[in-house]
Amino acid sequence: MKKVIVGLSGGVDSAVTAYLLKEQGYEVVGVTLRTWVDSEKEVSKCCEIEDAERIARKLGIKYYIHNAGRDFCKYVTTPFVEDYVNGLTPSPCVFCNRMVKFEGMMYCTHLFDADFIATGHYAGVLKLPNGRYTVRQVAYKDQTYMLYRLSQEQLSHLLMPLGGYTKEEVRQIARDAALPVAEKSDSQEICFVEDGHYADYVKARAAEVFPDTYDTIKNRLEPGNFVDREGKVLGRHKGIIHYTIGQRKGLGIAFGHPIYVSEIRPETNEVVLSEEEEIFTKEVFCRDLNFLSIPELNAGEEIPAKVKIRYRHNAEPAVVSKVAEDEVKILFEKPVRASTPGQSAVFYADEGYVIGGGVIVKK
Repeated sequence: MKKVIVGLSGGVDSAVTAYLLKEQGYEVVGVTLRTWVDSEKEVSKCCEIEDAERIARKLGIKYYIHNAGRDFCKYVTTPFVEDYVNGLTPSPCVFCNRMVKFEGMMYCTHLFDADFIATGHYAGVLKLPNGRYTVRQVAYKDQTYMLYRLSQEQLSHLLMPLGGYTKEEVRQIARDAALPVAEKSDSQEICFVEDGHYADYVKARAAEVFPDTYDTIKNRLEPGNFVDREGKVLGRHKGIIHYTIGQRKGLGIAFGHPIYVSEIRPETNEVVLSEEEEIFTKEVFCRDLNFLSIPELNAGEEIPAKVKIRYRHNAEPAVVSKVAEDEVKILFEKPVRASTPGQSAVFYADEGYVIGGGVIVKK
């Protein structure tokens, strides 16, 4: 009997994952990664332990809590604050998956002598003829964008049994199995931002994250100028951490026609506003690369791909070429809207699997 570590978040997806694997004959061990606690120091909000315990009892499986708070701070919340203060828009879940959740579950495979790890993501694992592992797209709620940073070791031990199901099918399985979270709604917010106001979180932690340079960056948390491309002052903004590239609503300034955030300048505490055409581009540059289906790109090498520049972006045809050490240029066939530094660009093969990806640094 093969043993599998299932990441139990307390939600319906991970509950059904554990149920399906147990039905298939695996010895299932449920593990919740305690990543942070709320302001009362009592409850882990990311992965709800009480519900996870109820699921484990219902399924009759062993259950453990693994403390990952130190790694979560190092790889997720601290970079989250750093990025916003530096004018970027981060994707915390992408890095949490690789460095915290999957790494934590891999650690547990050694603790419990397990063969596999498993999650409730909607995606598939694919081993290619070249021997490398990657993630493949699925028809419903494809989450491969969030998984492009996984390592080959993580992927080689990964099971994702929900890849062939829809959400309603997953809920029906949970109902039929009388799982206690069958009707539980999905979490939509950033897990560590308790009230949903990420800018308040950034402000509250900035002095801690920037202990030596806080005096030089604290003005970025305060109101500054909206300007046009030439630097003409158009009005006042609330602080650069409140804005992202392509934003139109919530600017608090009216021009009689739509206007968009096209650039954030942290050094001068300015937010640049432009017409919509200014936020389109054909060239996007990425660093901090991670490749799945291939080891890497060689200097000067280029490959065709379909590229997503945000989670809900429809992948568009492009050519990806290596232009420097740990840097690629993405040249799209048609201009793409609101390429945002700090977000990830993920490269897909025509067959629907992930080639790799990186963090957008400029357009």
